[in-house]
Amino acid sequence: MVNRRQFLRGNFKAAREPQRPPWALAEPLFVNACTRCGDCVPVCPTRIIVIVRGFPEVDFKRGECTFCGACAAACKDQALLNSDIQIWPWAIKAQVANTCLPQRGAECRICGDHCAVAAIRFSPRLGGPPLPEIDSAACTGCGACVAPCPANAISIT
Repeated sequence: MVNRRQFLRGNFKAAREPQRPPWALAEPLFVNACTRCGDCVPVCPTRIIVIVRGFPEVDFKRGECTFCGACAAACKDQALLNSDIQIWPWAIKAQVANTCLPQRGAECRICGDHCAVAAIRFSPRLGGPPLPEIDSAACTGCGACVAPCPANAISIT
């Protein structure tokens, strides 16, 4: 839903929730706890944590999250909180948009090739190439499928 301020400024897209690094507190708590020190950025081995408007966000176009926990360990403010109790870092999952090449009749399986947990499968269909299907129970939300997609059809939300 577009709010009034967005509408008056000509921005008709709904504002997206920022994708924080793994183990981030809920957004309002995160914003209050994070001091914008940036300590989580240099410790990320895949370099997917970037600073946007002063706060850290994950950019899956740069790579995938390995869930190594280095960002949470570096967070002195505890805005990223990976406790000794092994909790899943986030509830986000991969989604495929209608710009996906197989949905347009072209053969492509690159997202499935990059999915280490085999959460993306391709079922045969008559009259066209197999379409990707994401098993949300298996998808970790790591983002490994995002950057290799030639059509930018995969998002993690």
